[in-house]
Amino acid sequence: MSITRLDTGPRMSQAVVHGNIVTTAGQVAEGDTVTDQTKAILDQIDDLLSRAGTDKTKLISGMIWLSNMDDFAEMNAVWDGWVSEGNTPARACVEARLALPKFQVEIQVTAAID
Repeated sequence: MSITRLDTGPRMSQAVVHGNIVTTAGQVAEGDTVTDQTKAILDQIDDLLSRAGTDKTKLISGMIWLSNMDDFAEMNAVWDGWVSEGNTPARACVEARLALPKFQVEIQVTAAID
């Protein structure tokens, strides 16, 4: 079974497709607020899923890292408006120090491909 990698760099690929599954790398984005960053990240995820031949209606799992759990409600307000009703993935959300202080949110997803 082949493996397809999207936006491959020397350290990682932004998404990897194997069989009928695509997994994204953790996505981050710049923005002044958690809302801005979450919206931009979800746009990036939409693009990666589309390029892999799927979309958010096929999400299997999601992992979210927040630099501060005080931002949980703000991030969820964007997430809840983005996910497909009735097709929400298994999900975890934890607080963690992210790669750079300017990042407040990081999101990784896995989805099925029909």
